[in-house]
Formats: sequence, C-alpha cells, structure tokens
Amino acid sequence: MSVDWSTLSDGDLAALSIAGRQPAFAEILRRYRTPVFRVARAWSGEADEALDIVQETFVAAHRALGRYDGSRPMQAWLSTIALNKCRDWARRRAVRRFLSFGLDNAAQAEAIPDPAAAIDDGVADRQELARVTRLIATLPDTLKTPLILHGIEGLGQSEVARMLGITPKAVETRIHRARRQLAEKLREAQGGGGSPA
Repeated sequence: MSVDWSTLSDGDLAALSIAGRQPAFAEILRRYRTPVFRVARAWSGEADEALDIVQETFVAAHRALGRYDGSRPMQAWLSTIALNKCRDWARRRAVRRFLSFGLDNAAQAEAIPDPAAAIDDGVADRQELARVTRLIATLPDTLKTPLILHGIEGLGQSEVARMLGITPKAVETRIHRARRQLAEKLREAQGGGGSPA
C-alpha cells in the first residue's frame, strides 16, 4: 500500500518519523526547509551559512521529534530550533573572528557587491535584497528575531510572543524598533555616511 505523505498532518509525520519511517521525515523536510532557510538567511545574512544552519536544524529536529507537541505548528517549533542554531552559529563566528584577527571582515568587505555594477533590474533587486539581509543580520538579537519571525516568516505576534517568552505587546514594540533601526541603517548605507553600525 502506497502512502501519500503530503496528505498527512505534521503530528502524524512526526509520529511516523519516530517509528522509523524515513519518508515521513523527508516530507517534514520538504514542507519546511524553505521557511527554515529564510529564518537562517535573514538571521545570518549569508546564504552559504544559512544552508549549514538549515542542515543543523533538521538534524537537531530529527533527534528531538519525541518532544514535538503535535498541537503546535511544526513551523514554529522548527523556527525555534533554527534560531537556537543561528545563535550557535553567531557564537562560533565570533570566536573565529577573534582568532583570525579580523581576516573574515576583510573577506566580507571584498564579497559585498558594488551597487554600480547592476546591469539590469533583476541584478539590482538581488543586490538590494542581499544588502537588506546583511543589515537585518546586524540588528541586536532581541530585535532581529521578532522581525524575522513576524515580518519574514509571517508568524502572528501571539505565536512569536509564545516562542520568545514575552508579551505580544513586547513583540510589537521590538518589531517597531527593529524596523526603525533598519530604516536608519538603510539611510546611512544609501547616504554613504560610513558603514552601518
């Protein structure tokens, strides 16, 4: 008997994955790898690093499936794991930067595309997206995380509040502050008034 994995609920897929049915976890991965990638990309500001974070997230999720509460959205649960992996990545990156005496910073500066090199609108749009993503990654964690979960992943403020252990009003305030800081960083970057802080 063939199973149509795409018709099963997240809770059923989790239970079947725990029971050793590999196609069930493959369906979870298929459903949620893109949203998890968006969280990791927005948090880290780097596509290559985001792919590593996605892999670490799903490895950790597979190990922790027994703790998944089927009454909660799978995307929110995976986003929480992804955020933890993002924080781990940030700590590792800080250590690497310290040990390499800033060589990573020089390499990043060379990797930033020159806006004057845009040939068509598609290239310009991709460069703008990359620039905004890098700026989001520079926000403080307390502002960056709610902005990513609500603004990029589309989770409601109540769900974000539950995930972060704060009130919905605090989520709203942090999102407002994040957007204000992001707008300031964009103005600074466009005005050429030094590097964004």
